[in-house]
Amino acid sequence: MILVLLLLPDFSFGLSNEEIQKLQSMLITKPTGERIAFWAEKFIGTPYDPDPLGEYVTRATLVADERVDCMYLTFRVVELSLTRTPEEAIQMALDKRFHTKGVLKDGRVLNYDNRFEYGEDMIESGKWGKEVTGEWRYTLRIKGSRGKDFVDILPSQELLSGIGRLRSGDILFFIKKPEKREVGEIVGHIGVLKVEQKEVYLIHASGTKERGGAVKKVLLKDYISKMPFWGVKITRFY
Repeated sequence: MILVLLLLPDFSFGLSNEEIQKLQSMLITKPTGERIAFWAEKFIGTPYDPDPLGEYVTRATLVADERVDCMYLTFRVVELSLTRTPEEAIQMALDKRFHTKGVLKDGRVLNYDNRFEYGEDMIESGKWGKEVTGEWRYTLRIKGSRGKDFVDILPSQELLSGIGRLRSGDILFFIKKPEKREVGEIVGHIGVLKVEQKEVYLIHASGTKERGGAVKKVLLKDYISKMPFWGVKITRFY
């Protein structure tokens, strides 16, 4: 029995560059949103990253697919979706993960202090899709932080009432209530959407740094009904 357990496969992402290349080539004609949703699904079951900074930051690497948190999952999924080779994905990471640009030397990232640490900064940068929150008819203005006087968000029920507007590959940034912020963060979680058979699913790194978890795919309406967040912001790649 012990031998059987030792031989069980690792359910983390674990694809080789050759396998990634084959999938990227297969997906090249698909719409961007479908590619993003496809790669997000590939991470389902991957363990949650318990490193407080993020294992990829601590290791100063761009690829750390064995364990993920919600930000790394978003980074990696988009980078794989928008490129044609694993090498291109690495180059894209040096642009997209940073306020300016990442510096890579001898396989190590030298300036992760320049990375996006806050989801709201990812949105404002424009590097992570075009914000489409305003396409819904009603948004709510709440208190901002970190130099922002206010922020406009989409309340949960308004999101669900217009759920038909959502598309595969949309990125949802979940907004914390002001009184729940710990380090001035407005965004408390990030996930990717997959629309199939008229249902909308959220693919996200479900867990905490303390208790662990894994990447899961759940009905968006079920997640919304139980989540601790006030609402969302939404970005989309065209």
